[in-house]
Amino acid sequence: MTASASTLTGCELKSPKLDIRPKTVSVNGTVIPRGDIARETQNHAAATPVAAWKKAAQALVIRELLRQEAAALGIVAEPLEDDEGRRETADEAAMRALVDREVQVPTADEEICRRYYAQNSARFRSAPLYAVRHILIAAAPGDHDARDAARREGERLADFLANRPEAFSDLAAEYSACPSGKVGGNLGQIGPGQTVPEFENALGMMKPGQAPGLVETRYGIHVIALDHKVEGEAIPFEFVREQIAVYLDETVRRRAMQQYVGILAERATIVGVDLVPDENPRNQ
Repeated sequence: MTASASTLTGCELKSPKLDIRPKTVSVNGTVIPRGDIARETQNHAAATPVAAWKKAAQALVIRELLRQEAAALGIVAEPLEDDEGRRETADEAAMRALVDREVQVPTADEEICRRYYAQNSARFRSAPLYAVRHILIAAAPGDHDARDAARREGERLADFLANRPEAFSDLAAEYSACPSGKVGGNLGQIGPGQTVPEFENALGMMKPGQAPGLVETRYGIHVIALDHKVEGEAIPFEFVREQIAVYLDETVRRRAMQQYVGILAERATIVGVDLVPDENPRNQ
C-alpha cells in the first residue's frame, strides 16, 4: 500500500528557518535521497515549488524518524491491504504498529460530543433560503464611469420601486443584464454559496417585503427585492454526533502525533530540516 509520508503520520510540521533547499537531508546519519523528496512533493500543496519541497522533506524526515524508532523497538507487523488492493510495505506496517502502540489517544464520549455541540451550535444549523428577485445594471469593476452611471441608474430604479413595487418584473425585463430579467428578475430560492459574497451579505441584512435595496458586486449594481426568507434550523445532535466524534478524535490524534514526533526529533540528529511543531496545523 503506497502512502505519502504526511498521510502516514497525520502530522504536519513547519520549518521557519529553512529558506533554501539543503544539499543533504538526513536523520541520524541516514540520508534521504533528493529524488525521494522530489517525488514526495506531489503530495504537498504549497504556494511555490520550494515550499512544496520543504514540506516533502519534513514529511520524509518524520517518516524516517518513525521507521528508525520502530526498528529500534523491534516492532514487526503484518502489512495490510486496502479495498483497492494496495498493500503496505513492511516498513509502513511497522510504523503503523508503532503509532498504534505509542500514541494512545482517548475517544470522544457522549458527554464530550454534546458539550462541543452546545458550544458550537452555529455550526450545526441548516442553511437559510432566500426567495429573491434582482435587476442587474452591469458595469466592469475597473470602469469607474460605468460604475457611477450604473449606481445612479440603480438608485433611480430603487426609488421608483419604493412607490411602485408591482413594476419590478417589467423593469427587470427592460433594464436587467442578467438572464433572469426574462422571468421578472426571479432567481428562485437560493442559499449560502450560490451568489457572490457581497450579494449574500446584503440578503442577510434585508427583511422580506422591504423596499428594494442596492448592492454593488463585481458584476455591477443590483437592485434586490427579498420576497421570502426561510431561517436555518438547528440540526438535531443525533444527526451530527458521529461527525463530531470523528472530528474531535482526529484533532486529538493530530496533536498527540505532533507531540510524539517532537519527542523523537529531540532525541535525533536531523540535518537539513528544522522540525518545529505547527501551532495551527491544517484541517484542525
